[in-house]
Amino acid sequence: MAISNVEFVLNCKIERAWNTVVSLENYTWRTDLQKIEVLEERKFVEYTKDGYMTSFTITVFEPFKRYEFDIENENIQGHWLGLFSEDNGKIILNFTENIIAKKWFLKPFLSKYLKKQQQRYIKDLTNAIEPSL
Repeated sequence: MAISNVEFVLNCKIERAWNTVVSLENYTWRTDLQKIEVLEERKFVEYTKDGYMTSFTITVFEPFKRYEFDIENENIQGHWLGLFSEDNGKIILNFTENIIAKKWFLKPFLSKYLKKQQQRYIKDLTNAIEPSL
């Protein structure tokens, strides 16, 4: 099992950060995604630019506060938690991923993979929200 946590600040209104993160229609800011397919209200599939599929089931949806989902593909399964808060006009985002490798040979690489994925996501999100900075 690997757990990765990151906290960072964005200069925007909380509604903008929330709407960007939870949108299943506007994902073009994500440099790693080809498309998102919505299966039902709380289930969707992300396809990477390489065509790799990952399924998501939303488990908690508290607007402007908390967003959680379960993750699964052929190599991993786990849970993602996003916490949103505001302090002096800045948005504080705290994201935690808890992932288990389904294949034993992936276990040594899981922590590094999670950190790389989170870094890419933060960079893409920051660029989408604060493009001039």
